[in-house]
Amino acid sequence: MPKPPPSVEREAAALREELNRANRAYYVLSQPFLSDQEYDEKLARLAALEAEHPELADEASPTRRIGDEPVGGFRTVVHARPMLSIDNTYSAEEVRAWAARVRKGLGLAESPDAGALFGPPSGGPAADGAVIFACDPKIDGVAMSLRYERGRLVRAVTRGDGVKGDDVTHNVRTIRAVPLELPGASPEVLEIRGEVFLPIAEFERINAEREAAGDDLFMNPRNACAGTLKQLDPKIAASRRLGFVAHGRGEVSDSAFAASHSAFVERLRSLGVPTNPTVPVADAEGVLREIERFGAVRHEQPFAVDGMVVRVDAFGQQDALGTTAKSPRWIIAFKYPAERKRTRLLAIEAQVGKTGKITPRAVMEPVLLAGTTVRHATLHNWGMVRAKDLRVGDTVVVEKAGEIIPQVIEAVPGERPKNARRMAPPAACPVCGGPVETEPPEASEQPELETTRRCVNPECPAQVREKLIWFTGRKQMDIEGLGEKTIDQIRAAGTMQLESFADIFRLPGHRAELLALDRMGDKKVDNLLAGVEAAKGRGLARVLAGMGIRHVGDATAKALARQFADLDALLAAPEPLLRPKSLGREEARSLGLPDDPRHRPETGLGKDTAPAVHAYLHSAAAQRTFAELRRAGVDLTSREHRPTAGGAGATPAADGVFSGKTVVLTGTLERFERQELTELLEAQGAKVTGSVSKKTDLVIAGESPGSKLDKARELGIEVWDETRLLAVLRPSDG
Repeated sequence: MPKPPPSVEREAAALREELNRANRAYYVLSQPFLSDQEYDEKLARLAALEAEHPELADEASPTRRIGDEPVGGFRTVVHARPMLSIDNTYSAEEVRAWAARVRKGLGLAESPDAGALFGPPSGGPAADGAVIFACDPKIDGVAMSLRYERGRLVRAVTRGDGVKGDDVTHNVRTIRAVPLELPGASPEVLEIRGEVFLPIAEFERINAEREAAGDDLFMNPRNACAGTLKQLDPKIAASRRLGFVAHGRGEVSDSAFAASHSAFVERLRSLGVPTNPTVPVADAEGVLREIERFGAVRHEQPFAVDGMVVRVDAFGQQDALGTTAKSPRWIIAFKYPAERKRTRLLAIEAQVGKTGKITPRAVMEPVLLAGTTVRHATLHNWGMVRAKDLRVGDTVVVEKAGEIIPQVIEAVPGERPKNARRMAPPAACPVCGGPVETEPPEASEQPELETTRRCVNPECPAQVREKLIWFTGRKQMDIEGLGEKTIDQIRAAGTMQLESFADIFRLPGHRAELLALDRMGDKKVDNLLAGVEAAKGRGLARVLAGMGIRHVGDATAKALARQFADLDALLAAPEPLLRPKSLGREEARSLGLPDDPRHRPETGLGKDTAPAVHAYLHSAAAQRTFAELRRAGVDLTSREHRPTAGGAGATPAADGVFSGKTVVLTGTLERFERQELTELLEAQGAKVTGSVSKKTDLVIAGESPGSKLDKARELGIEVWDETRLLAVLRPSDG
């Protein structure tokens, strides 16, 4: 590969150096010298140089944070040193008792000479009374272990069960606060333990966007962060701007790298790794003063803080104290109590999310809580409103769940005014007026049991945008070029109608209007329209899976398509035929089904879900949707249908080794994409699921299979590698 011109090499090197300095200045020194726009422009220039000259490629380049292709799954990794949990304390007495146990464990007098306390900590049990405690804020995030080898980030692993965790390197590499390469001298192996977190400002931005889109809100930054790290697509993590702060060590190859926690943190900081300030104190009373001091300002931090971590500073003393079965003896976490306030409940609003879920929200008199003014609070579901007997006009107690999301804890009955009134849950959708269903079914008799109330009209305006995005997605109609941003552009332009599934297939009549949209050139529009045309022929299963019908996902849609040749056959089927596995013997016989449920067709629906699906398929809204799709030229015949002998209810023929088998795929296969193989196996009668259980018949394992393979072996389930799979498939492949 030819070398790039020296001027290009110099420019790329200078850009990398400047971008890395900018990250360190922003995340470590809190002294930014580039604006976001300037950073993005320089990053784009570097990416362009690397694209033009592939020989410049470097895994440690800042451009590698942008987000690569999605991974196929998570690999389980055993920690070099266990990531043990920390014991929590909640009172001054517990802190004092812990400090006394530490001193006893180190062989120190109970009442040390205060003047000796700040002497240099010894490398082992102290004889001179010297012990220093280090205090730093406990960030409410996700514990992470970063492994650097020869100064380069090679792996990022979640805490998991403390012994092993998930490899989430693909997502952690997108975090700008995490150096991909450490400058200067560092040990051959350096494992940094720390916390990945979602900054509060980012959490609020994401929740505002989700609220505008009708999505359920994230409950707190920690849960949102954990969910982000579990995404297979790193572009999602990159878009959420996670942060990282180091707070401990794992495996370190150089025993002389640091003698204490405070020295270790300073060394990390010098290497460009973000850390929290570590405050040294002499005794339990000093710890309590620091806890009180920080407690007064913790709500001013850019991240959620739920406590103060207190540890023995000297590593030698930590080693001397050792651990219990689950926790180190040399460290505790003091947890701050959630702040609570009283206010007046003014109203209970009903909000409709993208899945049709109708959620109650409290509207309250403004109250200052944990540093912000709170006017609204989640009430979760209508069953909770009933169970807590919340009434408009009540005085209520409010706290912030996870220090971020306000929630109503209880009403104060003694302060209830005479005109306080109960709010009945909406009998119809408050947006479209359509019918609603509740879960569980017995909630109609016992309202306090209700967990979900949902609008079942898929054309409800509150759900339209998200339904369109889902419908066009890769596993559904797979329309290239018609993603979230383009859908929003089209709907915002006002020159084309995009309010239903059928409107998608009318877009070819609006080529001129599409070209008028921002960044929509001829090639891009042509690709989009070609994708729309191709989607017309995807077949019944893809249409059903894409419509967002309650209880009908990808697997159930394919199961239905295997049993019914087209939409007309599906609509003509009586409701019991949608749930053949759940039928009694007599009812099964009347429909021509075998007595044994194991020999009946698999539809993915049961006695609780089939009636709801059948009712929706025959509703006016569904009939209108199907009619419009037909008129738009969408093919509603099945690609998966396998004719059976003996009529609609007959047992499918045993037409292959996979027929009737439950199969799990794990790891990376060389010859197959995951979706391609799933469809191939399902076409041969298999049911492909995502988790291993006693019902699994076969596991197909590729490279880096992870915990699913371990569980399969534990349960004695048959396992095939790719060679065995190809040997079986080759005859049918011709």
